[in-house]
Parts: sequence; structure tokens; C-alpha cells
Amino acid sequence: MKKVRVTKIFNFETSHALFGYDGKCKNIHGHSYKLFVTVLGEPVQEQTDSKNGMLIDFGELKKIVKELIVDPFDHAIILNQNSPHAALGDKLKQENHDVIMLDYQPTCENMLIHFAGILKKALPDEVELVKLKLFETENSYGEWLASDNIK
Repeated sequence: MKKVRVTKIFNFETSHALFGYDGKCKNIHGHSYKLFVTVLGEPVQEQTDSKNGMLIDFGELKKIVKELIVDPFDHAIILNQNSPHAALGDKLKQENHDVIMLDYQPTCENMLIHFAGILKKALPDEVELVKLKLFETENSYGEWLASDNIK
């Protein structure tokens, strides 16, 4: 009964387009994303350890998420490389725009799955990713929970 969860919140701006979608989101548009990253584990209980009492130093968690998600996605255009948007992405890259071509439709839901895969590999072994919450707008978000993805 010594496990705790800690959460760090990140903000980034990204644009995307949803190929084949039948609404306004088929057009390139942007969002002010807010990503909540929640991890689980037992705090260090070693008096001589500089991280005594911490599950993970918030600075370490920030460094991981910033390097692998926030920095690459912030102010980038994300497009589905398996759609005609690939040609648009190539043209934008030639004009020195920051474009990320993904092998999936860049919805909030698919981004959560992608981010979970990245973070699970990057976190220290003693720290478990248990939840991601990604706000796409002020009042619309998706969640990824480890407990929903047990094989």
C-alpha cells in the first residue's frame, strides 16, 4: 500500500487535418493541446538517495515528455501519410514547414495510443504509465488508461 500516482501537465500547439472526415476537421486547423501524464509507483525510501520520497522527479518526467512529445509536436502540422495528405505534407516540408507524417489518422484518440507507446518505453522501469488525458479543446478530451489495455 505504498504506491502513489503523480501527474504532470504539458501544453503544446499543433495543427492537423483528418482525411476523409465529413466535417470541418477535414481542413487543416490547430488545437491548443493539454496533455496530462500520470505515472504510478513506489516513492524511493532511501535516506541517502537525493530522490528520497519521490516516485519520479517532476523534472525528469518533464524532460522525457518534452523531448519525446512536446518538442516534436509543438507548432508542427501532423498528417496521415497513408492518405492524399502525404503529398501536401511533402510540399509543406519543401517550404520548410515542420510536418510530422504519421501512419494513422491524427485524431486525439490515435495520438493518445501513440504517446502511450512512446512513454511506456522511455520511463524508468520502476515507474508505470497508468493514464494519459489529452485535451484537444477546452471541453473535449480523450483518455488512455493502462488498465483498459491489459492483454
